[in-house]
Amino acid sequence: MLQLYDSLSRNKRDFKPYDKTAVKLYVCGITPNNATHLGHAFTYVMFDTLIRFLKDQNYGVRYVQNATDVNDSNDVIQQAKETGKTWTEISKFWIEHFHKQMDALNVERANEYLLASNFIDKIISFNKQLITKGFAYEKNGNVYFDISKFKDYGALSKYAEEQMLMISLERGNDPKDSNKKNPLDFVLWISSQGEPNWNSPWGMGRPGWHIECSAMIKSALGDQIDIHGGGRDLIFPHHESERAQTESLTGKKPYVQFWMHAGMVMCEGEKMSKSLGNLILVKDLLKQYSPSAVRWLLLSHHYRHPWEYDIEELRNYELRITDLKNKLKQKDLGNWDTIEKFMEDDLNTPEALRYLETECAGETLRKGLRLLGFKI
Repeated sequence: MLQLYDSLSRNKRDFKPYDKTAVKLYVCGITPNNATHLGHAFTYVMFDTLIRFLKDQNYGVRYVQNATDVNDSNDVIQQAKETGKTWTEISKFWIEHFHKQMDALNVERANEYLLASNFIDKIISFNKQLITKGFAYEKNGNVYFDISKFKDYGALSKYAEEQMLMISLERGNDPKDSNKKNPLDFVLWISSQGEPNWNSPWGMGRPGWHIECSAMIKSALGDQIDIHGGGRDLIFPHHESERAQTESLTGKKPYVQFWMHAGMVMCEGEKMSKSLGNLILVKDLLKQYSPSAVRWLLLSHHYRHPWEYDIEELRNYELRITDLKNKLKQKDLGNWDTIEKFMEDDLNTPEALRYLETECAGETLRKGLRLLGFKI
């Protein structure tokens, strides 16, 4: 029986989807404003591996991923201003770049890719319903979610209020915003006279970040889903807020059966980020190393644990890939049940890889590598 770790309950438990023939999986995609880095790759290779294993175990999977091409912040918009291009041109360029890098790493495409900007009507409708139900309010053209109406706010992140306030400020949600009733109330719609913006019952503006995923998931997958994933840095405020607004609107719990989060990839002791300038870009790695070596590097770390990028590891895996190619030609060796047991234990890819490398050969090795997404 497959067991997965749920970030909300902080426990591993048996995976029992609502419908085994159509597991509902949503993974938060990129903000299309920069090149794809190793942290991105770690998240999407991990979920690609999960999907491969689910299919191997005879589950059907409905996989949806989004791209945050517009929200209350200025990530894409600012780059458009700096380059003289439109925000849609910027988004299209980086989304295509992302797909190219993922294709190179043999990450299978999602069933559907959604753009936040294509769901404005549904986002507005979502906000109107939250206001009608008393979970949200409007002030000076902005719409906010009232966290005092959702008593469980903070249960996903387990952060104290002081931590949430600090992170909210870092992510552009000013606790001192005079329009708010509570410092931690978050934006559902922000008043804006500059492009891009849309007409709404509250004037011209654009959607907040968190409401976008709630509206897209509800539209594409329904009120309740089996797995919601992303990087660990999305737990708060993004997924915390998503959970609050969706469960408030639908009245159905749980919104998500399993919250799955990939650990952060570190470089020089810090999380990879554009602001720190310590990004390790996938396109640069693929100029020197094979896609299989990069994928092996990623899967050699358990998806929930943070890890430090080390170029020596990658060099070592490139050499070991060559050895594996020779072992594929040898007599069959290894126990498939053992590989499955590692994968059933919350996707223990490091142990699965070690077993494949040290105990397997021939067809069992080939089958195992294929399960983990390698083209060798």
